[in-house]
Amino acid sequence: MSNIRRQSIISSLVIYTGFAVGLINTYFFTRQGIFTEAEYGLTTIFIAIATMMAAFAALAMPSFIFKFHPYYNDHLPPSKNDMITWALLVSTVGYIFVMIAGLALKHLVIKKFGTNAPQFVSYYYWIFPLGLGLTIYSVLEAFAWSLHKSVLTNFFREVQWRLFTTGLIVLFATQLIPDFSLFIKLFSFTYPGIAISLLAYLVYTKKIHFTFKVSKVSRRFLKKIMALCSFVYGATLILTLSKVFDTFVIASVLDNGLDKAGIFGLATIMTSIIQAPQRGIISASIPHLSKAWKDKNMALLKKVYQRSSINQLIFACAIFLLIWMNFQDGIHTFGIKPVYLEAAGVFFILGLTNIIDMGTGVNAQIITTSTHWKFELLSGMLLLAFMLPLTYILTKQYGIIGPAIATMISITIYNGIRILFLWKKFRLFPLTMQSLYTLLLAAACYGICYFAFMNLHGIVGMTLRSLVFLLLYVSGTLYLKLSPDIQPVIRTLQKKIGIKKD
Repeated sequence: MSNIRRQSIISSLVIYTGFAVGLINTYFFTRQGIFTEAEYGLTTIFIAIATMMAAFAALAMPSFIFKFHPYYNDHLPPSKNDMITWALLVSTVGYIFVMIAGLALKHLVIKKFGTNAPQFVSYYYWIFPLGLGLTIYSVLEAFAWSLHKSVLTNFFREVQWRLFTTGLIVLFATQLIPDFSLFIKLFSFTYPGIAISLLAYLVYTKKIHFTFKVSKVSRRFLKKIMALCSFVYGATLILTLSKVFDTFVIASVLDNGLDKAGIFGLATIMTSIIQAPQRGIISASIPHLSKAWKDKNMALLKKVYQRSSINQLIFACAIFLLIWMNFQDGIHTFGIKPVYLEAAGVFFILGLTNIIDMGTGVNAQIITTSTHWKFELLSGMLLLAFMLPLTYILTKQYGIIGPAIATMISITIYNGIRILFLWKKFRLFPLTMQSLYTLLLAAACYGICYFAFMNLHGIVGMTLRSLVFLLLYVSGTLYLKLSPDIQPVIRTLQKKIGIKKD
């Protein structure tokens, strides 16, 4: 657990650094005088579609790597390990088919988005390099995770990618990029940029080798690999579509769709800050989960499941409430366009959804790396069956808050089913009494800060609310010993700064 804890903490710090850069980017996207709501909305829908393209094109190669890397690693020398060669080749072929389909179906895009999102139609072809970059990066990232290089990959995806965007924003604001047309075209090469960076690192450090000779492991497990990929591919598409479908619906069915997508995008960006520890914990846990299933180590699986749950829940509650108690003040204080106040309700519902999702731990990763990975597809189909019609109906009825409500309902049912499955099948359950104590502590700290500073606004009000909340919440977390990982971290910090000796 110490290795998972260390990588999770470092990855979370890296990811939060990336989110800090992302918040600066969001500030410039949403403040007066630089970008319009439609232009910001266009970058949001570009990312959503690139994500969907990568899910289609990758053909479940990341899951193939997660599941079978221990077998390739244990039975082959690096020079004869053909896993990454076939993964990259298959995903590249997959992308070619996605690109052909995208070009052939452009008339449907024009029909659906031409009225409410005309800029999207104008720059449609520039989505393809963005999607290619994310496809290749996703495969290389999975391989690097299996090599326990999650911190590095999180740096490239969360920090370097946002720094590329920051550079483009600065060039646009200073008019060195003269118009938005050139900006969005350069933006489409940001994902290829980080893919090249990760590939260069793996080649330079000799962590990656390419061979087109089919290994004994590939021959032995071919049928199992194909079965896994076929089922997980469907589950991946379903999960990815569930994450981006709301943006598509908003842009296509609401008046001024790109403007609304930009407002929804702000709420999504703020919500993603809550998820930072989740990505760090997942990237650190997956290699250990794969190894635990291979070794039939149920004790380790239970420990990772419960600790991932409580650690994510503690962080999710803290970050959600810190943002929520300062959301409206932040809009007014930092000169963000008042129209973005519409994002407050969306953020609140999506934030609660993330607390539910993160509080259930790494259940998806436990299922995917087990021999029961087919269940991930079945549960995903149920998720989509709820989410797609709900999103469309509620968006038409309630506007941009509709997709948030649909997501909350669907994700709650989705996680409930997976929790029940893991309990019935393996007697694995993520929640403990500490989970309840965490929710009660978070609610009490929020209530105290809300009533104490409800009439104090601006920088002073935001600062005092945040500091008092953190003081109360951190003190309560330590006093109640909510997570078994807290004390080891404190002892390590004490040793590092010389307060406590070994």
